[in-house]
Amino acid sequence: MVKVLYTAEATASGGRDGRSVSSDGNLDVTLVPPPELGGPGTPGTNPEQLFAAGYAGCFHSAMKRVAQRMKLDADDSTVTAKVGLGVLDAGPGFGLAVELVVNAPRIDREQAEQLVAASHAVCPYSNATRGNIDVKLTVV
Repeated sequence: MVKVLYTAEATASGGRDGRSVSSDGNLDVTLVPPPELGGPGTPGTNPEQLFAAGYAGCFHSAMKRVAQRMKLDADDSTVTAKVGLGVLDAGPGFGLAVELVVNAPRIDREQAEQLVAASHAVCPYSNATRGNIDVKLTVV
């Protein structure tokens, strides 16, 4: 990387049964495993939800920027990130899989698919995960 423009910082304590707080205090969340992983079902979030929220927001921002360059109307568009956690086939350990579901109601399907592919090439989350986890791109 040539030049870092921004650095986010957060500290976690207690692992999946703990807390995560950003250095500026804007993010302060209770971490609780979901019931599917043996969690109690009490209020809180988990690392996969946080990753999904970050990836969806980052990808949508990239998509809006690319749409502007392509002269496409990305108003009313949304990106939903579905982050799955599972056991690695090659074991031991766990891995992630992501599906990005894009709804771009003002763009025809073919152009939307081109937009999503171009956005996947520039999104920082996509660049960080490329080759590391499966990412499926879906246009609805």
